[in-house]
Amino acid sequence: MRKDVHNLLESREFKALVAKKAKTSIVLSVLLFATYYGFVLLIGFNKPFLAQKIGETTTLGIPLGVAVIIAAWLLTVIYVVWANTSYDPEVKRLRAQLLGK
Repeated sequence: MRKDVHNLLESREFKALVAKKAKTSIVLSVLLFATYYGFVLLIGFNKPFLAQKIGETTTLGIPLGVAVIIAAWLLTVIYVVWANTSYDPEVKRLRAQLLGK
């Protein structure tokens, strides 16, 4: 069994799966950080832009802040859908291969 695990960990399929997960995670993380830190930098460096009124009492900063939260939810949904449709089935297949099923 130990040799089988080692062979699986050294296999091209497993390494490709790990690389695909890393790439997906990095891309989504960069998008999330860019969204959050972009908003924070906008607050720090261009307050007058965010202070613009878009209604009687609402400023532009409010809908942009809500958009940041929604973007985080959407990125989470993208990851969950990707994991459920692509990553998890491949993990199950490799696990079954290892267990001989």
